[in-house]
Amino acid sequence: MVIDDTKMHEFIGKVVNEWGAAEGALITFIGDRLGLFKAMAESGGLTSDELAKKTDTHPRIIKEWLAAQAAGGYVTYDSASDTYTLPAEQAMALTDENSPVYVAGFYQSLVSLFKDEEKIIEAFKTGKGLGWGDHHHYLYEGTERFFKPNYVANLTSSWIPALDSVEEKLKKGGAKVADVGCGHGASTILMAKEYPNSSFIGFDSHKPSIERARELAKKENLQNITFDVAKSTDYPGDDYDLVTFFDCFHDMGDPSGAARHVLETLRKKNGTWMLVEPFANDKLEDNLNPLGRVFYSVSSIVCVPASLSENGPALGAQAGEQRISDIIKSAGFSKFHRATQTPFNLVFEAKP
Repeated sequence: MVIDDTKMHEFIGKVVNEWGAAEGALITFIGDRLGLFKAMAESGGLTSDELAKKTDTHPRIIKEWLAAQAAGGYVTYDSASDTYTLPAEQAMALTDENSPVYVAGFYQSLVSLFKDEEKIIEAFKTGKGLGWGDHHHYLYEGTERFFKPNYVANLTSSWIPALDSVEEKLKKGGAKVADVGCGHGASTILMAKEYPNSSFIGFDSHKPSIERARELAKKENLQNITFDVAKSTDYPGDDYDLVTFFDCFHDMGDPSGAARHVLETLRKKNGTWMLVEPFANDKLEDNLNPLGRVFYSVSSIVCVPASLSENGPALGAQAGEQRISDIIKSAGFSKFHRATQTPFNLVFEAKP
């Protein structure tokens, strides 16, 4: 074997960078958990002692934490005043939960996966999979926090308006909507708030998530929304104007069965199915980029094992439009097309 020294040094440099990124993910989560970023966002430049005092943390550890964050470009350091500042852009992404670029939840999801390492390793060895409900609760909480900003930015402003005549029905009132695989109900609640004259039901097979969704809806004092435990293949009702699936179809144990069930629940009103999935090209080689790496990575430890735990086809988070289209059309839908897209999502529309 002939080793190219230049390529070897480039690879080791990449490895060292990723060591810092991996460790940085943990300390960024710690900063989120302890309120360090929020304290910095409100204060301008701070010394390590000042930040420690504001957050009731240990000054020596905070000094090291700040140095790591400065080395990673998350905060800036002024050597003259020995102070650290969280730039406005980083503050928006790390502390503003209403921002469309809020990313703190993803770090919580990452930490959950390390907590589940033994379960994940066993899934790799046996192929028996790992169900969504078998993960650490940080995964559910982090998923809600991470996905919600994307839904806030796109769901009612561009995704639903891209569907044929759907928004008109929702605004007019009397429309009935099922949000399947709703998790903590972020998407369901957003729709219920935007279209108060229509009714919304969130379904998920994970009971703790449904309980959390009910709590959140109660805080919003919404009267046009309910949540129930049900699977994608047997949720009740046969008269929906709209059925929505957000970032969950590729995880399912029986996506074909889910598609057939959706069809049966829409036929009475000739309703619409809105299916939102992670952005992916059809060919693997076209997904070999930073975004594809994120999706393939999380898919190998969450999405594929979740489907395999139910003896499913393991579509994965990079299934691609063609494969999804084949499933939808084989279920009996007469119309299926891409309605719109964002850098992170593909939005499909299907009709009976």
